[in-house]
Amino acid sequence: MNYDDFINRTVRDIPPSGIRKFFDLVAQMDDAVSLGVGEPDFVTPWAYRDSAIKSIISGRTGYTANRGDKALLKEIALYNRERFGLDYDVDETIVTVGASEGIDLALRTLVSAGDGVLVPDPSYVSYMPNVAIAGGKVQPIALSIDNGFKLTAGALEAAADKTSKILILPYPNNPTGAVLDKTELQEIAAVVKRLDLFVISDEIYAELTYGRRHVSIASIDGMKERTVVLNGFSKAFAMTGWRIGYFCAPKPVCDAAVKIHQYTIMCAPTAGQEAAYAALKDGRETEYEQVEYMRSEYDRRRGFTVAMLNDMGLDCFAPGGAFYVFPDVSAFADSGDEFARELLTAQKVAVVPGSAFGNCGAKNIRCTYASSIKMLNKAFDRMREFLRARGRS
Repeated sequence: MNYDDFINRTVRDIPPSGIRKFFDLVAQMDDAVSLGVGEPDFVTPWAYRDSAIKSIISGRTGYTANRGDKALLKEIALYNRERFGLDYDVDETIVTVGASEGIDLALRTLVSAGDGVLVPDPSYVSYMPNVAIAGGKVQPIALSIDNGFKLTAGALEAAADKTSKILILPYPNNPTGAVLDKTELQEIAAVVKRLDLFVISDEIYAELTYGRRHVSIASIDGMKERTVVLNGFSKAFAMTGWRIGYFCAPKPVCDAAVKIHQYTIMCAPTAGQEAAYAALKDGRETEYEQVEYMRSEYDRRRGFTVAMLNDMGLDCFAPGGAFYVFPDVSAFADSGDEFARELLTAQKVAVVPGSAFGNCGAKNIRCTYASSIKMLNKAFDRMREFLRARGRS
C-alpha cells in the first residue's frame, strides 16, 4: 500500500522537528548531557501539586467548561492585569493545552488558505509548520545577529506584501533570548496598524526577563483589538508536564477559537487547571516568590553560561529573556548542524542546531541554561575538550 496516497500532503512534506532528532539520539546514549531541552529543571512547587492531588482525591475528575474552569479564568484575568497591564475578561480567554495548542488554535482561527503569515527567523520550531497546516503561506522575516536577532519595524515592513495578514511576535524569543522594549514595540505596532495586520503574540517567557519587566504589544495603544496573546504555566511556574496555557483575544476572535477548541480538545486537563489556579492564587498572596526565585537562579546561570562560552571562543551575546543562549559557532564548524552532530558524537553533549529555528540560525547552536550549575559545568568541560581536541581552545 502506498500510504503517501492517503496522508495529507502538507503534513507529509513537513520535516520532523530538528530538536526531537537530537533528543532521540541522546536517549540512546549513556552519560549524555543535554543542553537542548527547553524545560525548567525545577520541580513544580508543592503548593500547586498539592492542590491538584486534593482535587483528584475529592473526585473532581470530570470535564470543566470548554473555555476553562471559571475560577482559573478569573485568576488569569487578575494576573494579566497586575503583571502586564492587560485587560482581558473571562469571555476573552480560553484555557488551552499548553501554549502549544494556543499557537495552533490562533493560526487555525485567523488564517485562511493562501494568507501570508510573517514569522521572524529564527524563532520557535512550531510556527512555520503550523502555518502550513492551517493553509497559510510562511513569510520569513530575516533577523540578524548584529542587533541580537530583534525584530524591527523596518524588517517587518520589508518582508510584508499584499497577502500578509498575520504577524507572529515571539518575544522573549526562543531560541535567541532577545526581548523588545516598549519603544521597539511601539514602532512595530505602527507598522502593524498601517498594514492592517493581526498579531499572534507568544509571551510564554514573559516572566523570564532580566533587568526589565516584560511589555506586551497588546498593552500598546490600539493593539489589544488586533492581538492574540498566548501564555501559560510551563516555563515560569515549572509546570511543563501539566500542559496548561491560555489564549486571550477580543471576544469575536475568542468566540471563533473556542469552536475549534470544543471540537478538538473539549477542555484542558482538570487537574492541571487546579494546579494552575493554585499557582496564580499563591503568587498573588506571596508576591510571586517562587517565580522570582526561579528567575534569579536562571539569571545566575545566564551570566555563568555566557562567560563560559565566550571564554571558549564561542561568540555569544547575553540574552535578555527566556533561558537560552544562541552562540555563533562559525569559527569552529561550517554550520551549527555539523557542530552539534560532532559534539554529540565526540563528547555526548547535546545542543540544538540553530537551523532548527530557521535559515538565519544556520551558523548558531541553541543551549539552554535551565540546568544546574553542576550540570552546566559538566557540559562545558566536555565542550572545551571537544574544541581542544581540534586545536581551537
